[in-house]
Amino acid sequence: MKNGSIVVVILALTIMLSCPVYASDKVKIGFILKTMQEKRYQKDRSVFLAKAKALGAIPLFDSCYNSEMEQVTRFENMLANGVKVIVLQPVNTGTAAILVTMAHQRGVRVVGYDSLPMNSPLDVMVMQDSWAVGKLQSEALVKWFKARKAGKVEGKVALIMGQPGDSNVFFMSEGAVEVLRANKGLDLVIQETHKNWDPARAQKTTEDVLAKFGAQVDAFICNNDGLATGVIAALKERGLDHVDRVFVAGADADLVNIRYIVKGRQAVDVWKMIDPLAEKAAEVAVKLARNPGKKITEIIKPDKMVNNGTMEVPTIVTPVKLVTRNNINETLIKGGLYTTNQIYGSQPIPEKP
Repeated sequence: MKNGSIVVVILALTIMLSCPVYASDKVKIGFILKTMQEKRYQKDRSVFLAKAKALGAIPLFDSCYNSEMEQVTRFENMLANGVKVIVLQPVNTGTAAILVTMAHQRGVRVVGYDSLPMNSPLDVMVMQDSWAVGKLQSEALVKWFKARKAGKVEGKVALIMGQPGDSNVFFMSEGAVEVLRANKGLDLVIQETHKNWDPARAQKTTEDVLAKFGAQVDAFICNNDGLATGVIAALKERGLDHVDRVFVAGADADLVNIRYIVKGRQAVDVWKMIDPLAEKAAEVAVKLARNPGKKITEIIKPDKMVNNGTMEVPTIVTPVKLVTRNNINETLIKGGLYTTNQIYGSQPIPEKP
């Protein structure tokens, strides 16, 4: 072999040895969202995929139009594509056990995402602090009453809930109701679920409540921003869509709802920060995929154990933040979710009181 050829071979071997090669680490992981209906899910998708790729994995993505049957089909497709782990946001948390069992039969682990699959042998859960969402909303409501009713916390409240049977709906609503019950002057006049988190259904519910109680309903606590937009649409028809008249709380920090807060049409929102949620889910999925023979507790350190009706599920919880008219700049803009122009446009930035 000529000297030049030897040099080339040595150089090639040096590069190969000095650069990590992850051929065996190029695991496939799946990510299935229940829908892309709310704008926040664009963020879930992009953050998860970017993190998974950065960790050297091959991520596959799909969503299901809030259809259980569609989710079964797409879940089966992912299994057929050879994923080692599926991160699942179930359309129906009550029936998702079928999917978890299906995956386990093929040796595939399942990470619950955002909404806890009930009555299933789930491997891990990664979720935002759903209990805190409702609690923050109701605590803001109490402050709203005190500021407008000479310190009294008295009035009628409507709880506008999402998908029937959804565990996330239960946790958020539980947090809200806990605070409401602690304030005896608050009357919870309705606690209604809404199939597919449908804003139109929420609007109809609000119209019915207003028809029954007139302008005597003081507040609407909504499990997400889509539902809040439906509530605000119904309030607008009666000229009640302003925080001086009615308190409305949403969750997810959708841009339209943050603009409602700026305009005084919605009181508060809860920013369920997507980056830590999606990134953590991707990290957990990749770790599980690369350690198929290890116990879950040897791979991750859970924040808490949450009972889903079948077992205590190792659960990682990511933070949420209350958003008000006075802290939009410190939360959403500094946090990089939106720009000043996206939120305020040509409107002047409000000063703190």
